Amino acid sequence: MKAEQNDKLTRVGPGTAAGELLRRYWQPVALLDEFDPRFDPGMAIRPVKPVRLLGQDLVLFKDAQGRFGLLDRDCPHRGADLAYGRNEGDGLRCPFHGWKFDVDGQCTETPAEPEGSQLCRRIRQRSYPLLSRAGVLFAWLGPEGSTPPPLPALDCFEAPETHSFAFKGLWHCNWLQAFEVGIDPAHASYLHRFFEDAPLEGSYGKQFRGASLGEKDGEHWPMTRVMREFARPDIRHEAMPWGIRLTALRRMTQELMHVRVTNAVFPQTFVIPLSPTMTITQMHVPVDDTRNYWYAFFTSFDAPVDKDTMRNQRLPAVTLPDYIPRAGRHNDWGFNPEEQQNRTYLGMGEDDINVHDQWACESMGPIQDRTREHLGTTDKVIMAHRRMLLQAMDNLAAGGTPPGIGDPALHAQICGPDTVDGIAPAEGWQSWWQAAVQGRRARSPWKNPGHVPAPAAEGSAA
Repeated sequence: MKAEQNDKLTRVGPGTAAGELLRRYWQPVALLDEFDPRFDPGMAIRPVKPVRLLGQDLVLFKDAQGRFGLLDRDCPHRGADLAYGRNEGDGLRCPFHGWKFDVDGQCTETPAEPEGSQLCRRIRQRSYPLLSRAGVLFAWLGPEGSTPPPLPALDCFEAPETHSFAFKGLWHCNWLQAFEVGIDPAHASYLHRFFEDAPLEGSYGKQFRGASLGEKDGEHWPMTRVMREFARPDIRHEAMPWGIRLTALRRMTQELMHVRVTNAVFPQTFVIPLSPTMTITQMHVPVDDTRNYWYAFFTSFDAPVDKDTMRNQRLPAVTLPDYIPRAGRHNDWGFNPEEQQNRTYLGMGEDDINVHDQWACESMGPIQDRTREHLGTTDKVIMAHRRMLLQAMDNLAAGGTPPGIGDPALHAQICGPDTVDGIAPAEGWQSWWQAAVQGRRARSPWKNPGHVPAPAAEGSAA
C-alpha cells in the first residue's frame, strides 16, 4: 500500500476523507453505565463527561430531566472548556462568564450582559443528535443540519434490554488496525491458541472458551480445540447489503467440517459468535488518529443476559471512569515467557483474550505502516474491506451516499446478521448452518412473532 493511501484510510479528523465518511454513521459516544454512580460516584454530583470523538473535543452531560446533551467543548463566548461547566440541572453553565446552554445547545443566559440583553437568543452552541440503544449513547457528527439515517435492524439494536449487555475499552492505536483483527479468521488459531482446554463449565461470557455447536464422535468440542487442531482455514467472503459475510471452513474429517460464519458491517463493526446462543457485535470508534474505543454488544437469543457476571468478568481489566486497560505497552501487556512455553501461544493470559488482540494491534504502533506489510491469501477480506473504504470515500467526495447501514434505502435488506461456530456435515454445510441460525431465531423469546422491541428515543436521548 502507498503511504498516501494509508494516510487516507487512517486520519479521522474533520475534513479528512475517512473522518467525513465515518461522520455519516452513528458513533457510540458513551456507555449508559458511565453515568451510573455505582461505577463513577462523581456522577451522583455532576453528570458531565469530556469526550473526544473522531478528533473532536466535545462535552456530554445529563440534565435534571434525564436528557443528554452533546456539545462542542469550546464555549462560543471566549472558548473556555465547557467540560468544567456547572451542571445546574436545566443546563451547563460556563464558569468563565456564566453563559448557560441547554441540551440542544441553545444559550439560555448571559448574566454579565446588560439588563434586558437579547444576546443569548442569538447564541447557539453546536449540538449533536443523540440516540440511546442497547445500553449505549450514539452520536451523529454528520454535517450540521443533515438528517441522520435511523439505526438499522441489527440484532444488537433489536434485542430487548434484558437480552443485551454492552462494555468498552480503550486501545492506543488507530481504529483501522483494531477493526481489521475482527475480520481476520486465521489469527484465532494462533493468537488465541491454548495448549490445554478448560472445562466447558464456567465458560459463560468468555470468547472461545465454550463449545462449538454440533458434535464430533459424540463429543462437544471446545472452540479452543478446533482452532488449535485445524489451523489452516479456507476463507470465503461475499458482499451483503451491510458489508461482507465471512465464512471460515476447517475440514476436520472427510465427513465433518467446522464452519465459522462472521460479518463485517461497514465501515467499522464486526459480528461474531460468542456461543451457540449469543453474539458479539463490536464497533471500533476512533477517539482520534492514534486511539480508539471498542464497544462490544453482547446479544442473547436464549435466556436474559447475566449483566452482573458479564460486567464483573471485564471490570478488573480496566480502570474507571475511562475504561483504560490495565495491560499495555507500559507493562508488556502482561507477557509471561513461562506461560508462552507451556500454556498459551502468546503468553498473555488465558482469561481475557481481548488482551491478545490489544497486543496485536497496539504493537503495530499508533498507526500501522501498511507500506511495510506483505499480505497473504488469508488477508483477502482485509483487502476487500480496504477497497470498499477507499471507494466509499471517493463516492462521498463526489456527492454519493454512504454504503451499507449509512444508506437508508438499504435498511429494508439489513437484519441480523447471522453468525455460527459449529461442526457440520462436510457435504451440505451450507444448509446446516442456515438451518442452525434459523432454529436459533425460532427459539428466541424476543424473536417470536408478536414481540415488539421498545423504540429508541431520538433527539436528546433519555
